[in-house]
Amino acid sequence: MTKEIKIALLMAASLFMEILDGTIVTTALPKMAQYFHTGSATIALLVSVYLITVAVFIPLSGWMANRFGKKKIWIIAVIIFTFSSLGNALASNFSFLLLMRIVQGISGALMTPTARLIVLEKTPVSQLLKMFSYLIWPALIAPAIAPMVGGFIVTYWSWQWIFLINLPIGLVIALIGIKLIDTDQINKTAAFDLLGFVEIAFSSGIILVGAELATHGKNYWLSALGLIVLGVILGFIVFKHLKKSATPLFSLDSLKIASFRICQTSGSVLWLCVGALPYVLTIFLQTVFHWSAVKAGSFVIFIFIGNIGIKPFTNTIISKLGYRGALLSSFGLVFISSIALAFIKINTWPVWIMFLALVSGIGRSLALTAYSGLSFSEIDPQYRNSANTLNAVVSTLAQGMGISLITVIVSLLQIFFSITTAYELGFAFLGLLMIFPAIEVLSLPENIGQATIS
Repeated sequence: MTKEIKIALLMAASLFMEILDGTIVTTALPKMAQYFHTGSATIALLVSVYLITVAVFIPLSGWMANRFGKKKIWIIAVIIFTFSSLGNALASNFSFLLLMRIVQGISGALMTPTARLIVLEKTPVSQLLKMFSYLIWPALIAPAIAPMVGGFIVTYWSWQWIFLINLPIGLVIALIGIKLIDTDQINKTAAFDLLGFVEIAFSSGIILVGAELATHGKNYWLSALGLIVLGVILGFIVFKHLKKSATPLFSLDSLKIASFRICQTSGSVLWLCVGALPYVLTIFLQTVFHWSAVKAGSFVIFIFIGNIGIKPFTNTIISKLGYRGALLSSFGLVFISSIALAFIKINTWPVWIMFLALVSGIGRSLALTAYSGLSFSEIDPQYRNSANTLNAVVSTLAQGMGISLITVIVSLLQIFFSITTAYELGFAFLGLLMIFPAIEVLSLPENIGQATIS
């Protein structure tokens, strides 16, 4: 195993820790609400505050990596993330717990993009797909296994172990990183675009606050819509600022390249579905079928099995079909499995539900691997820092919007239909979303990204 692959796997481990932590907490919220004597709306802040903090501080990652060094920022972020996890577990009151979640969000916002940049910046184009195949698995695995792992922990242990499991992971990868990662050059003169950071922070934060508010019921939908519209308007202001600024927080020049631009637009739709489906399937099985969290999680885990099962073959499939063919095939798998899930019943053969989850996982794994390899296929190495920061901002917003969007869709449908029908139509909605990325990808040349396929 080469040093480059070892580093890629190490970075993937840190990504796994961050993504798992951001999703696994959901299953422990009822127990934590009882422990701290708070309501469900208050305890849910632990999830929303974390996601919003990550979105707000991610734009800092590229500049800080450039100014202080990627290795130093990654190691510091891992250590802070690890010890803030310990702080969460030891919290004696809700205010301190919320503060630790904010600290976790800040460290996670710096850790995740920097980890990708450590791998990306020196990887030749011909090896991009190979390296991304190592980096993409945490984003696929963590959301899929979180319901089962979280359900097991809160059922047989205590909620504190939701956070304590980060301690051995964080300490081990930090120690390995100190020895394995080479010290990189720093740019002490790198200017900080304070106005750009403030604008992006407000835009991202307001959008996610609006999305979170929308999940609290129809009485909040108008306010949520207003916040989201305001966030989008601020987003246009940010776009103009970054285009005109002599020293922007990150450059937007990568958007001129079709392969990167489409990975941000149609890729965001896929990220939205990746975050939404495991969540909505888990809630559906518990709410409509009245299954326990552990039983529901044991079915949702087949998404994870599909993710992992196809991984050894994704690069070969992409090499044979090309990026365009691989993406269109993956959209088809996601579309078919999502539509089929709309027809499952309480008496549906269990193996059939497992199979559909498996197919969905295969489609998502193939699509995200292809998008990741394609997105940087035509980006020059010196511009990968800015492109990586922009990609991180977009994908974080897409993932944060996923659960909120499907929650609102299902709630809206319940006004007109039964709860069962509402969830069924929710699955169909996620499947139909694949039409947009399919149309965009069809506009790409058949040989797009060929240089990355070695």
